[in-house]
Amino acid sequence: MKLRIHKNSLRLRLGPSEIARFLDSGRIEEALQFGPGENARLTYALELAPASSNGLSVRYLPRKIAVLVPRAQAQQWADGEAVGISGEIGVGDAKLALLIEKDFACIDRKAEQNEDTFPNPKAGAAC
Repeated sequence: MKLRIHKNSLRLRLGPSEIARFLDSGRIEEALQFGPGENARLTYALELAPASSNGLSVRYLPRKIAVLVPRAQAQQWADGEAVGISGEIGVGDAKLALLIEKDFACIDRKAEQNEDTFPNPKAGAAC
């Protein structure tokens, strides 16, 4: 799972096997280690939200970020043609943009660098 943070937006990209694990277990997580020790680690996760949830949400704790998605929305995205799930949530006086996407193969990379990605719909297209 890839994480991208830009200004007030958070984007997660998942490959096919990661999406399958996410739907099977209800959670997938990764960690980024900035230095030695637990206090230098940022954990980010994608979780299935409780049944009562009706949209994307975020749970933030020091050094831990979790994006929560309702099961029906996650299943529809995984099974369908949609590239992503997006939304905004209020965070005080601001908005946090969320985007969860299928990870497509990069056209200009070698096959081994595109492991566990979805076929790029632009592959083979002339520029």
